[in-house]
Amino acid sequence: MKVAIQSCKNISGRIDVGGDKSITHRSLIIASLANGTSKIEHYSRCDDCWSTLRAMRSLGVVIKEKGNDLIVHGHGLHGLKEPDNILDCGNSGTTIRLLSGALAGQQFYTILNGDTSLRSRPMDRIITPLRSMGANIKGRSADRFPPLCIQGTRLRSIEYTLPVPSAQVKSAILLAGLQADRCTRIIEPKVSRDHTERLLTMFDADIECHDGTIAVRPGALHASDITVPGDISSAAYFIVLGCLVDQSDIIIKDVGVNPTRTGILDVLMRMGACCTIANERFISNEPIADLTVTTSVLKGITLSPDMVPRIIDELPLLAVTATQAEGTTIVQGAGELRVKETDRISAIVQELKKLGADIHEREDGFIINGPTPLYGARCCSHNDHRIAMSCSIAGLIAQDNTSIDEVSCVAISCPEFFDKIRDLTHEKVCILES
Repeated sequence: MKVAIQSCKNISGRIDVGGDKSITHRSLIIASLANGTSKIEHYSRCDDCWSTLRAMRSLGVVIKEKGNDLIVHGHGLHGLKEPDNILDCGNSGTTIRLLSGALAGQQFYTILNGDTSLRSRPMDRIITPLRSMGANIKGRSADRFPPLCIQGTRLRSIEYTLPVPSAQVKSAILLAGLQADRCTRIIEPKVSRDHTERLLTMFDADIECHDGTIAVRPGALHASDITVPGDISSAAYFIVLGCLVDQSDIIIKDVGVNPTRTGILDVLMRMGACCTIANERFISNEPIADLTVTTSVLKGITLSPDMVPRIIDELPLLAVTATQAEGTTIVQGAGELRVKETDRISAIVQELKKLGADIHEREDGFIINGPTPLYGARCCSHNDHRIAMSCSIAGLIAQDNTSIDEVSCVAISCPEFFDKIRDLTHEKVCILES
């Protein structure tokens, strides 16, 4: 599927975005490991989260759709069942990494696999700490890539310092630590998103977080109802669109503003974005708020490597933003982008150059000089949802028309993306074609 995009003259309105993808994954897994029945409201309907849902059902968990909610009948920490077949994690790195931790202590055999993209993503970063806990886990090509084969066994506690900021690695260890013999400690030199810790607290886990150390002790989880905030990573595209289009005035409702996820807001405000945060409150142990965005005059910035983990998913979008900012924007220390669904550094540089951007690739990032007018072109998503959505925002601010091939991948994280664009523009600026 491809999309034809016309230049956008103004946007206005109130929208919400789908439930947070990261929190939905974790809610499904943790609720499945809890005793009792949990309700998950406003969950993400993206393809990645369906991969987790299907995997939990294959492990014997009864999960029912009831209106806009999911009802999860938890089986307890040791109530999962050996699946009849290989667990297909699709394109979801979160699914395969978190499930590896959850399954390491189960007393049965599991194989986890995924699509071509997932099979090229590094898994040694979870295999190493899980093996140190006694897990029997193997991967392909010197234990670096999926498929992963796990023979569940008794686990021992560890103290582990994360070599790189990774919420997925941290979460895998925490889920395994629930099944270990004693207290497992994780030392986190640089903060990463903390949704797993917040959810485990809601489900009555014995967990403590203090000064960069997370300690979890084995013990039962108890069911809890969850309302999932709006996904800030999805909201980011509409925030940037509001900043860049003339005569913009939009409100995005009920967005998660967890400080481990608001790097994009911090960076945009440093660049001069007119974005206000209102109606702040807590729901299901997560801070949420309404965001108001109006047209902004932006300036270039230098993004330090320390900031990269808080904005890693939004860096291709930041590249689009920087094309319209006054001065030079430098992103460095972002080599992790090269091992995502695609090499996102190479992909976003390649596509923005087609549109006329003054952007230069570096080994661990890129340099962009702006502002530069963009001109319509034929772009490719590289089958990466973040690249597809970033190119779509670029197309909306470019002169003339832009087409983007292979856009069905947006369903991986934000299936409602083009519908929300049409809601804000009040016109058919996005025309999907088979």
